[in-house]
Amino acid sequence: MGSALSGINSGVCIWRLCRFSLTLGAISPPALRSHVVNPALLDLSGYIKFFVGLFALVNPVGIIPVFISMTRYQAAAERNKTNLTANMAVAIILWTSLFLGDAILRVFGISIDSFRIAGGILVVTIAMSMISGKLGEDKQNKQEKSETAIRESVGVVPLALPLMAGPGAISSTIVWSTRYHSWLNLLGFTLAIAIFALCCWLLFRAAPLMVRILGQTGINVITRIMGLLLMALGIEFVVTGLKSIFPGLLN
Repeated sequence: MGSALSGINSGVCIWRLCRFSLTLGAISPPALRSHVVNPALLDLSGYIKFFVGLFALVNPVGIIPVFISMTRYQAAAERNKTNLTANMAVAIILWTSLFLGDAILRVFGISIDSFRIAGGILVVTIAMSMISGKLGEDKQNKQEKSETAIRESVGVVPLALPLMAGPGAISSTIVWSTRYHSWLNLLGFTLAIAIFALCCWLLFRAAPLMVRILGQTGINVITRIMGLLLMALGIEFVVTGLKSIFPGLLN
């Protein structure tokens, strides 16, 4: 009799456990969907990190003296037009890298981890030139500078490309888009690029005032601080790529 009651109690417990499990299974997926279905969805801090990294890579404050030098012969209205053209071109270039970068890598058979390491090394190289207080020939070499001197329109080349949307900014955008490639993430990156282009437009609009307030020394200090942030970002790219290619190497 005791064994029969024990068997009945066990059966009731199992039935209740199964009923609880079914109820939990029916409730939990919507609540956990953001963590299970879309584990790579970024929060606001991720978009801020992308924006700050882009700002450090392009370093619009450091480019202000170059912008003034290239537009010194232009009237105020023409300088504003050059400013608008440059920043619209930057946004278009980075948006193109954001949406087509992954496809380009697949066409050439390049893995994202290899590209992440190469991009990280490039970012570190740019950061080192920024820490030394120079614009660096990794953005514009001597031949490009000589062509700039005789070019009438400088909005797209060389301001937008390669000074602003250079190899570092493009490779960083591709790395972020391939790592977080859901449509919600791409929408957030698109908005971040638009806000970045707007900030650069505002900075260049106030370029003469910025130079008077900061001076060359202040601009160099900001450039070095951006270089430090940029070096940390580049090292993170390299470490993440190495971890994926050589699992367990850096653990």
